[in-house]
Amino acid sequence: MHELVFMGTPEFAVPTLEALASDSLSGLRVSLVVTRPDAVSGRGSALLPSPVRAAAERLGLPVITPASCTDISLPPCDLVVVAAFGMILAPTLLAWPRLGCVNVHASLLPRWRGAAPIQRALLAGDAKTGVSIMRLEEGLDSGAVCAQAAVEIGKKDALALGTELAHLGADLLIATLPGIIGGTARWVEQDPADVSYAAKVSKHELALRPELSARDNVRRVRASTPRAPARCRIGGRSVTVVSARCVVGVAEVAEAAAVATVAAVAAVATTPRLLLPTADGIFEVISLKPDGKQVMGAAAFMAGLRTRAVTWEAL
Repeated sequence: MHELVFMGTPEFAVPTLEALASDSLSGLRVSLVVTRPDAVSGRGSALLPSPVRAAAERLGLPVITPASCTDISLPPCDLVVVAAFGMILAPTLLAWPRLGCVNVHASLLPRWRGAAPIQRALLAGDAKTGVSIMRLEEGLDSGAVCAQAAVEIGKKDALALGTELAHLGADLLIATLPGIIGGTARWVEQDPADVSYAAKVSKHELALRPELSARDNVRRVRASTPRAPARCRIGGRSVTVVSARCVVGVAEVAEAAAVATVAAVAAVATTPRLLLPTADGIFEVISLKPDGKQVMGAAAFMAGLRTRAVTWEAL
């Protein structure tokens, strides 16, 4: 029986933990789960466990929540599997397991090494992304890769893409583990010429602005998360835009011709549409959340305004 330690924190890591803990994977046992400490959530400042801790407890697995990398003490183990853990592992930890440490990373390495590969792929307008199974070493996501799987991004947002990649990464790891454990996996070093970095996305990078292109504004909406939302002011009201699209096609552009320096509502089949002018075209808001309100469609939002032509601006 091979002993394995799993390290992960957010929802992205849960499918991998569940796959490792399943009975279908013979010859391997998850002996410990390591995750980040409980975090403050909501206005009540309640402490909530990470998704990985909640999953580990549901699965009956032992779990620890160290405050820092120096607080991590691992039992003897054959392999450490990491998926979005949120801490850089010290060299002593990297050298601890007999077979080393492997990582489920949400990009097609060497593109988008770092903390926010899903959001960076969306912001850059990448046509595809994927997952990589890689060795962990002291460099930032710089280790050799033994398996990758790709998906088309299409019109997916960060939540949908993250969920898809989480399950894809879990499946790929399970398929790859026999070769890793048996020593038959083929490891390929990353090409330094193709490296790009996925730094954490700040809130200002997702601010919606009339001077940007319609496409860039839509990318910001799709890359947004509850912690870094896509925000602007419409009709004097501060809002978070939840979903949006670019207006395309001759007919739609002609229909929105009244949009110049203000937003407009175009009545199509009695359903109002919220159309915002940008540097190169029309940015249509599908759903949004005014501050202090619930998420609503554009028609419901416009029903609360007294005019059909409203300004919009960056916050």
